Amino acid sequence: MRINLKETAEFLETHDNYYILTHVNPDGDTMGAGFALCYALRSKGKNANVLCSDEFPKRYGFMYENYEPQKFSPDTVVAVDVADEKLLGTPLAGYKGYVELCIDHHVSNTGYAKNLLVYPDASAACEVLYRVLSEMGIVPDRLTAECLYTGIATDTGCFRYANTTVLSHIIAAKLMECGIDAERINRDMFDRKSKERLAAEQHILSNMEYYLDDKCTITVVTLEDMKTKGFTQDEFEGTAGMTVQPEGVQIGVLIKEKDGGKFKISMRSASDIDVSAICAKFGGGGHIKAAGCTVEGELDDVKMQLLTAIAPTMGIDLWLA
Repeated sequence: MRINLKETAEFLETHDNYYILTHVNPDGDTMGAGFALCYALRSKGKNANVLCSDEFPKRYGFMYENYEPQKFSPDTVVAVDVADEKLLGTPLAGYKGYVELCIDHHVSNTGYAKNLLVYPDASAACEVLYRVLSEMGIVPDRLTAECLYTGIATDTGCFRYANTTVLSHIIAAKLMECGIDAERINRDMFDRKSKERLAAEQHILSNMEYYLDDKCTITVVTLEDMKTKGFTQDEFEGTAGMTVQPEGVQIGVLIKEKDGGKFKISMRSASDIDVSAICAKFGGGGHIKAAGCTVEGELDDVKMQLLTAIAPTMGIDLWLA
């Protein structure tokens, strides 16, 4: 059931003992929303913990540096920035069917939660959550505000992507009034990179393949690449946007091999083409310009499946391209 801001605020006020679920391969938005909600609920005297199937990435360490899980029996399960239950991952699979509230901004949200607050026009789940906290009369402390700002900044590409709105800037300004160090956050999120991260970016650029009259790029990261080059998943977070950097490219695809013959697909659009609609054909989804899915099979076959789905959106006959 879809609910509004007021109903969401009332839900959070009247429930207790929260487990807050985030999605696999956690990014700045799910991490920011998860910890911001956790700290906000704790400030109201409620119990709250943040859960993720994967380890919390080190780059968001400031969010959980002093975080200590509380001991309690959960009676309320909330998901943030999780468009589909399958994105909870295997360790959290036991919570499927028990999510009472989902706060999200994905147009592809499957509506799995008992109560759903989703604003597809919002730049980030953190933007939606800020509005919820405002409805509850909560003024974020500095740490909570930094969590929210990070989610908005990372999901908008430091306010460069098309999903950035007037409200995104207004909320960011409100968060800056809470005393956050926006300069540090943006430097750490977008400018400061480890040698390993730079190596990952170099891999993406040097292994980029062009298809469909050079309007589509595909970059592959295999398990062998991960092993021999010492890459970790963290180092590839936020790199999918590099696939649409070349001039003239309309759609970029980053393919990361997983165990069991599965490939995680991250797709980006630098045009009006809706990549969420393309990924939906493979059971995935996301946003118009940023989406993902998982495809099984041999790598060459996976590429062909993706190109077969992408070509018509460009008005290209795959077999003549």
